[in-house]
Order: sequence, then C-alpha cells, then structure tokens
Amino acid sequence: MKHRNWVNIALLGMTAVTPAWAVSLAATAPAEPMPADTAQPATPMAIETWAAGSASLVPLMAADMQAGRFETIDAPSTGGTPGKAVDDVAFVRQATVSGRKEVAAARDALPQLKTPELKRIAEMLVNDHGDANAKLAKIAATKGWPVPAPQAAAAPATGTANSDFDAKWTAEMIAGHEKSIALYRAQAQGGEDKELREYARDTLPTIEHHLAELRSLQK
Repeated sequence: MKHRNWVNIALLGMTAVTPAWAVSLAATAPAEPMPADTAQPATPMAIETWAAGSASLVPLMAADMQAGRFETIDAPSTGGTPGKAVDDVAFVRQATVSGRKEVAAARDALPQLKTPELKRIAEMLVNDHGDANAKLAKIAATKGWPVPAPQAAAAPATGTANSDFDAKWTAEMIAGHEKSIALYRAQAQGGEDKELREYARDTLPTIEHHLAELRSLQK
C-alpha cells in the first residue's frame, strides 16, 4: 500500500514539474535558427583578389564620368573665328566657290555658244554672279571670315560651236543653279548672322531668275 502511494506521489510530481520545466526551457533557450540557403553568403570581394580586367573598370568608369560631365560644354568653333557658327562660315566658303565656278563657266562658254539667247544668259551670269561674289567677299572681310583662295582658271573649251555644246552647257548650268538655290535658301532661313541672311535673301531671287531663264531654253 505504501509502495503504491509512493508511485502515485511520484507520478503527480512529474505531472506538476514537467510543464514548468518545459516553459523554463522555451523561455531561456535560444530560438531555433531558420534553415539557411546552402549557397555561400555574398561577401565583398577583397581588392587584392580582383582580376586585372575587373580592376581596370575603376579608372574607366571614372573617365566615363568625367567625359559625361564635360561633353555638354560648347566646343570652340572652327573656321578661325571664335564664337562664330560653323554654318555661316561654311556658307561663305561654298557660295564663294560655286559663284566663281558660275562666272568661269559662263565666261568660257561665250565663244562656244551658238544660240543668241544662251549667249545673253551667259553674259548675265558673268555680271550677276560677279557682283554677288564681290558683296560676299566684302561681308566676309568685315567679319574676319576665311574665304577660299582663287583656283587657277581652266582652259576654255575649244572647237566649233554646235547645238550639242549649247544643250550640255545649259544642263550643267541648270544643275549648278539648283544646288545654289538650295544653299541660299537654307542660309536665308537658318543662318545665324543677320547680315549674311539678308545677303542670301537678296541674292536668291537673282539665282532663281537665272534658273527660270535656263529652263525656258533647255531642249
């Protein structure tokens, strides 16, 4: 009987102690860590372990950043005139060269042209383009813009005047005047310099008149 009582007492004691032990253990033991990924954690790479190619990215990135900072700064203009737009200087050069070619082509063709009307147009081209070239050279001189040096004159065409020469010369003059009109229109509409825009606007009707005359005689 005493033995059975001791067993009961022991069982009651275990029942009373077990919850307290369990609570104490849960409160004092550290939390069970969550299962971690099997991959190694990412750690910064020591500079000494970088490959040569990786290390070279640092100065390259720095250079790119410097280039990005300064690429928006206005570059100095070309053509020998600081602060002058390239378009205006380029127009002076192209218009001077084309104007001289028109004068030379018309002057050299005069002895070869057979059609009287074409001779009249050739004389008109010599006078009008000569005047326009002189005005353009004056504008360029006052602003200090460079003007192409004159080219050596080519030998004039020789031979008997004929209709084939007239037709060929007319076609060449038409093509040249179409290019000149496009050049002068662009300058008159979008040139930066006011005086040069006015020159292009004033000269454009004369060139357009030349083209209309040449087209009317084209065969």
